[in-house]
Amino acid sequence: MKYRTAIMNSGTPSNWGLLIGGLLLLSPLWSKAQKHFDLNAHCQEAYQEIIQLRLEAGQKILDAEKKRDPSNLIPLFLENYIDFFTLFFNEDPAEYQVRKDMLDRRIQWMCEGPESSPFYLFTRSVIHFQWAAIKIKFGDNWDAGWEFRRSFLQSKELLRKFPDFTPALMLTGAMQVVAGTIPDGYKWLSGLLGIKGNIREGMGRLQGVLAANDDMSQLYRKEATFYFLYLKFYIENKHEEVFRFIKQNALDVEHNYLFAYLAANLSINNQQAAYAEQVMRRRNGGAGYLDMPVWDLEMGYVRLYHLEADAHVYLERFVRDFKGKFYLKDALQKLSWSYYLNGDMARASACREQVILKGGAESDADKQALKEAKSGEWPDKVLLRARLLCDGGYYGEALQSLQGKGESDFRLPEDKCEFAYRQGRIYDGLGRGNEAISAYQATIRMGEGLRAYFAARAALQAGYLCEQKGDRAGAISYFEKCLSLKDHDYKNSLDQKAKAGIGRCRE
Repeated sequence: MKYRTAIMNSGTPSNWGLLIGGLLLLSPLWSKAQKHFDLNAHCQEAYQEIIQLRLEAGQKILDAEKKRDPSNLIPLFLENYIDFFTLFFNEDPAEYQVRKDMLDRRIQWMCEGPESSPFYLFTRSVIHFQWAAIKIKFGDNWDAGWEFRRSFLQSKELLRKFPDFTPALMLTGAMQVVAGTIPDGYKWLSGLLGIKGNIREGMGRLQGVLAANDDMSQLYRKEATFYFLYLKFYIENKHEEVFRFIKQNALDVEHNYLFAYLAANLSINNQQAAYAEQVMRRRNGGAGYLDMPVWDLEMGYVRLYHLEADAHVYLERFVRDFKGKFYLKDALQKLSWSYYLNGDMARASACREQVILKGGAESDADKQALKEAKSGEWPDKVLLRARLLCDGGYYGEALQSLQGKGESDFRLPEDKCEFAYRQGRIYDGLGRGNEAISAYQATIRMGEGLRAYFAARAALQAGYLCEQKGDRAGAISYFEKCLSLKDHDYKNSLDQKAKAGIGRCRE
């Protein structure tokens, strides 16, 4: 059974819809006030506006649709997307207090719809999924786990009852992949909640949505693309495929701010700061898009990664305007580095004090920033410049910055280890794989007993190089080495990547 009936093209229902409509009119048990799910042309238009982060335009369309048909539940469902994007990106505690009660109300509204519709389960599953992400942002991790479980189970039931309803494949696939890479530190939670993942099956389901041509797949293609590319990048580690997909499919990174964020964020994490800056500067500057301080954070990163003197301008604006906790300590750390490298120790020290006082320490980056701030030690300037240039993908300049330096030039064991690690990352970026492996091996030897993350990350990167060469056994050995190293910075995120690597190599 195909679900084109859920979409009313140009307001005209299909023959199936006419048949059902006729039966409802003939039945004395139904009335015009019966709640229903009608993803009509107006709602589709609103959804497309929202998924581009043009939230006000989407809300106006939904307001008009609610007046036109108060019994249609789809506008109430799509309003959850507006809450999700607003809270997820901006993390404003005041907005959270205003909007959080809508979760239970929306779930109750969706339960008033007909159980015969796939949207009966789909809408609730999406709402729970989105609020799981929101609650993580606001530190409600326990509640987030239960929201994820509800979404996971409802999505599985949806897929069982309506196997050809492609949005179910999108949602179930994404959750399967995420659940398949839960770090060991959270295994107790996944066991308690009864969540089991499968990376290969989940990615296959997302791929199926993107390959399908039915109306529902076309409608949800942008959202499915967002999940697919993030998971392909972070879980499958297929970075080149991600950027090839963006180029070949001509994703609109100019007018669609969600795609612009995806392209910029993934570029920054792929050592492509120049491309990330290009994407952000070419965005449509018109009004109507969600105002997001995160753009200043991303621009601050890319400017700092090329050691530009104006990096502090963007980072200061982010720190001033952002009301959330995630990556605030990391931003303050980067701001302190900007001042430190430019010789302004008064401001650098002031920012470091703020690292201790502001933001949360849930993310690995924030934890590392807090640890450095409490240590009272400042990074070696030579190594810091090399790190930033390497993180930006400026490998030639990074190598030049280390010219004439050797292990003996550094006093601390952590600095000696970092020197080897930086060499490895630079050689890796320049395509000099054998030299990179040698440097990574030296890093592992020196760093196994240190609390720094260099040895674990070196093992992960060496695993990636072996995987690229087709040496699965060697890759698994390095990934397992990464997992075996304890009590280091970025433990959860590195373990997740190593576990995903083992899963890929054993398929």
